[in-house]
Amino acid sequence: MADVMLVGHCGPDAIMLKTVVQRALPDAGVELINDHPSLDAALERDVVLLVNRELDGEFRSGRGGIDLIRQLSEAGTAAPMLLVSNFADAQAEAESAGAMPGFGKSDLYHDDTTRRLQDAASRFG
Repeated sequence: MADVMLVGHCGPDAIMLKTVVQRALPDAGVELINDHPSLDAALERDVVLLVNRELDGEFRSGRGGIDLIRQLSEAGTAAPMLLVSNFADAQAEAESAGAMPGFGKSDLYHDDTTRRLQDAASRFG
């Protein structure tokens, strides 16, 4: 089972997301990542990345979660990446950059969100 990394989320959002992840993936570990060195270390394992549209923390991408997804995708990162954003245009841009279909905070408790998390984690067998 892959662990789930909450990338660039503030504390209150991380608590909410952790609850959703644990409901969808009870055996997965959940960690908050708010800097690039921690992200680099996490990517050495089987992880799923839930990337915030507006990054909270210190990341090399500089401009936000979609840019981070694009950078990681171009670098050949194998980790499934999902954008957390309520904005449809941001979701479309993230998918074009290499992310799987993500979800917004308004959809945290929808069945589609559970399926998307389970699908991402299932890529590791």
